[in-house]
Amino acid sequence: MSTTPAHPMSDRAATLTREILSQLFGPPDQWNFAVRFWNGATLPAGNGPAPFTLVFQHPGTLRRMFRPPLELALGEAFICGDFDIEGSVHSAVTQMDALRQNAFSASDLFALARRLIVLPKGTGPRYHGRGPARLAGSRHSRQRDRAAIHYHYDVGNDFYALWLDRNMTYSCAYFPTGTESLDSAQEQKYELICKKLRLQPGERLLDIGCGWGGLVMYAARHYGVTALGVTLSEQQVAYAAERIAASGLQDQAQVELRDYRDLRDASFDKVVSVGMFEHVGENHLPEYFGQVYRLLKPGGLFLNHGISRRPQKAPRGWAAFVERYILGAGTFIQRYIFPDGELVPVSAVNLAAEWAGFEVRDVENLREHYALTLRHWVARLEAHHDEAVRVASEATYRTWRLYMAASARGFDTGQINVNQTLLAKLADGRSGLPWSRADLRT
Repeated sequence: MSTTPAHPMSDRAATLTREILSQLFGPPDQWNFAVRFWNGATLPAGNGPAPFTLVFQHPGTLRRMFRPPLELALGEAFICGDFDIEGSVHSAVTQMDALRQNAFSASDLFALARRLIVLPKGTGPRYHGRGPARLAGSRHSRQRDRAAIHYHYDVGNDFYALWLDRNMTYSCAYFPTGTESLDSAQEQKYELICKKLRLQPGERLLDIGCGWGGLVMYAARHYGVTALGVTLSEQQVAYAAERIAASGLQDQAQVELRDYRDLRDASFDKVVSVGMFEHVGENHLPEYFGQVYRLLKPGGLFLNHGISRRPQKAPRGWAAFVERYILGAGTFIQRYIFPDGELVPVSAVNLAAEWAGFEVRDVENLREHYALTLRHWVARLEAHHDEAVRVASEATYRTWRLYMAASARGFDTGQINVNQTLLAKLADGRSGLPWSRADLRT
């Protein structure tokens, strides 16, 4: 991508850009990152080697980066190529996240705005890709949910294959020691789930939101169950069907393009859902758990695995205005990553499960594991940059690089968590579970 030709305001824009950065991050000699301007001039990090360099592609870069809502503007400016991050994207995300901790007053914001609007609007070339999600219809209707899933998951199997593990597992891996390879850690996650469900040969297992079918195949092959996976992604179904046929598991494993809400007369001994209920929506959790409860036989177990958020008091007054209109928390994720996705505190999730009739038997937080999983994914994606651009686009590559690094930061800080909750549908008060977790350690 070529840089923008020199702009008449380039010298003044460079001076203003430096002043704005100083207002946001302090004097340049305190920065722990470097900056390179559109004209090739650089500002080194003030305290040793820089973990990353911010590369501004044209004089109007900061104006595009810092228009409200901030989260959306930063994300769009990056994926469109107004600025680059050379080096550690994780360090860059941490630096940007620190801005959220600053208590900006109204006068601070007005002073920042006065400087930003003096910068040129920016006319540099921009990358174009998927564009923002544009969904229609009632929120969480079957048609709209399918469109939301299509937007994220049908980017292309070839794209995901570049950086996921060999089983195409797009959820938190499990690292017992922290040194496992990604392939090993994802299979360790499969094994942990199967053990928690106490799968037995001949049982029927349902996987809601099964992705590319990795867990369905693992459970069929290693535990002798008959497994059905359902997903709303056409590309995932096609991929899973090929893999199941190639493995000779057609009699035990199946993946269908189906909404879990449309399963009517089926009955299962065990049910699992990994990384799916985030798409359900808080108001629809009673429907979600109620449907699983109906599908599960008495004495059956349901393992619900998904991302939750830390409960926080809603800000008020000026803080609420800044959060909503200036920072715009969640705007980038909703527009470019998971449209209609909702994160709910695990306490509220499990309360909804209890109201549906389930007994909560076990809850485990794996957030450190997800932070490490995301670092593996980012590193693998960055190592396959050229292939990712070829099978998808530069904008798509940048979108996933940024969102996964930002998600890792969320797990590192505990703003978001990932929980495995084991739920039981009692049979005359009996859960059928052993009295200890000893069997999970064998």
